[in-house]
Amino acid sequence: MPVLSADELYQRSILESVSRTFALTIPLLPPNLEKVVGNTYLLCRIVDTIEDAPGIDAITKQDLSASFVKTVLGEQNPKQFTEQCAIALSGHNNQSEKDLIQNIPRVLRVLETCDVQQRQAVARCIQIMSDGMSYFHTLQNPLGLENLAEFEKYCYVVAGVVGEMLTTVFALHSPNFSKAIAQREYLSISFGQALQMTNILKDSPEDRERGVSWKPIGVSDTDLLVIAHQKLEDALHYIHCIPKSELGIRRFCFLAFGLAVLTLKQIALRHHGYRSIEAKLTRSQVSRFYLFTKFAVHSDWLLDIFFRVQARSLKA
Repeated sequence: MPVLSADELYQRSILESVSRTFALTIPLLPPNLEKVVGNTYLLCRIVDTIEDAPGIDAITKQDLSASFVKTVLGEQNPKQFTEQCAIALSGHNNQSEKDLIQNIPRVLRVLETCDVQQRQAVARCIQIMSDGMSYFHTLQNPLGLENLAEFEKYCYVVAGVVGEMLTTVFALHSPNFSKAIAQREYLSISFGQALQMTNILKDSPEDRERGVSWKPIGVSDTDLLVIAHQKLEDALHYIHCIPKSELGIRRFCFLAFGLAVLTLKQIALRHHGYRSIEAKLTRSQVSRFYLFTKFAVHSDWLLDIFFRVQARSLKA
């Protein structure tokens, strides 16, 4: 096992604080991918923290997003961004996220130890995400996004672009995956969009309470479930492109995919009248699925069976 620097140890510890799910899945990746994917998640979490921060107007959010991009690109001293955030997020009650922002220099030092192509993929991801969220900051309202095209665009800048970043670093790591995914890179966008659509449907009651909706106006939840099902089918094909020799990557992706499938199933059941079912998965459900992935990732047939059985309720 490689000896980890103090900054890498911090990255691992803060990841456990801000996301139990990703702290469970990211370590499944090969070490060189674990580092860059964990790093990217933390940077994306900062973008997300800015977006969700209560009591901050859209212009301030845009300024913070622009400052963060400059910081990641090395065009600005991280201290300037952390000072801006300390003022803007003074009332933020998530101490782990505030700790992460205060330690951005440590996270960026870890990024600097990644190879140049990985860093370029991460920078592209963060820039598109931050710029995209800046666009959508001004559109936040209780009614929702203007139409389905805006909804898909939002899901792209929030998560589809992460799928593209993952595809880049996976392809750099695995020539066989690079060959398999060639001309099918669009599957990675659908993968990310499917996960984001799941989050939007799951979190819509809490979003509504704070006066925000990311659903498209005039599109029913039934239709959104069908769209998410179509995106998940693409995500399944994406996992098929990952060689079985890359079990860590396959399991990482199947965990994210499967948890989204199971969550959407529960959302669909609630939509069909089973109100006693919670949208959020329990720890027991997550643990059972985690164990299932250990052997399921060896077989495309098992992945397909899982999807067909669990996703029946998502179809129209």
